[in-house]
Amino acid sequence: MDRSGSAARTPHRLTRVGAPIGIAVAAVLVLALLVWQGLTSGGVPNPTTGHATTAVAVLDIGVLVFREGLESILVLSAITASMVATQRAYRRPIAAGVGAGLVATLLTWSIVIAIVDDLTTSLPALDIQAATGLLAVVVLLVVMNWFFHKVYWTGWISLHTRKKRKLMDDADSGSTRSSLLWGLGLLGFTSLYREGFEVVLFLQSYRLQMGGTIVLEGVAIGAAATLLVALLTFVAHRRLPYKRMLVLTGTLLGLVLLVMVGEQVQEMQLAHWISTTTIPWLKNRIPDWMGLWFSVFPTVESLAAQLVAAALVIGSYFVARGRVRTQTRTGGAVRSSAISPQSATWDRER
Repeated sequence: MDRSGSAARTPHRLTRVGAPIGIAVAAVLVLALLVWQGLTSGGVPNPTTGHATTAVAVLDIGVLVFREGLESILVLSAITASMVATQRAYRRPIAAGVGAGLVATLLTWSIVIAIVDDLTTSLPALDIQAATGLLAVVVLLVVMNWFFHKVYWTGWISLHTRKKRKLMDDADSGSTRSSLLWGLGLLGFTSLYREGFEVVLFLQSYRLQMGGTIVLEGVAIGAAATLLVALLTFVAHRRLPYKRMLVLTGTLLGLVLLVMVGEQVQEMQLAHWISTTTIPWLKNRIPDWMGLWFSVFPTVESLAAQLVAAALVIGSYFVARGRVRTQTRTGGAVRSSAISPQSATWDRER
């Protein structure tokens, strides 16, 4: 009994030890990337060129794709958690729906590219870049949505779980098997396509500025990391530290958001959508590498926008934490047992 109990605790211990090591490795890689950027750019980059290095863009894209892929995996794991034994066959229509969602994402990518490229023939390039950049910022704010966490995250899992339960109950009460299979396929489709649609919209700004090759590299890195997590979750049945992974990617995306807001304001200034008010006493105090790495420029508009973005993310996070604690004290919090074992782990960690 003691041996089996010790063996059961071993994966959990490995997870607790492995998570900090993984975070440390990621931090070292990011630091090495920043140092490499500084060396290759000669320390005097031109801050008006937008994304000055491909490494920054690839990292941004990879992090976002992985974040969205991780969310899709958690939704799918919540749906399929109870599908064991005789119900294991029901995972097949869900997998087929996921495949259809991937195909639909690729079709959406082609359609959006055609629309954006058509607009570039009739509208100034700076206006198109400013518009797509603004859209990317909006998408990133949705992805980073802490304030509406219950709706955007927990509610999304709960919605899919309730739909799955209703489909299974209808099947038990005599509904047709085809309706059940189509319903499960639709759940798999929406689980992936919502995330894919957000990624498609987000990537348009990068594609216009840096080309499709850079976008493909970033997507490949994010997709590879997502595939690894999917294999560990659905094939190896590992219980991964999902919350830590989401917090880490969320922190990185928070930095990406600040950079994108600074770039977006600059593009809007170049397109003459907004005015440019230079701060003279900061002009010689903000080094050029701040413009390269963090899109920090000595203008009132860009700095104000970045401060607002930071306050929005940080403030809404603490508001969400306060709401969760209030609900927990009053007994109004949604119990994780109504969702799935995977999301129960998420709630316990939270």
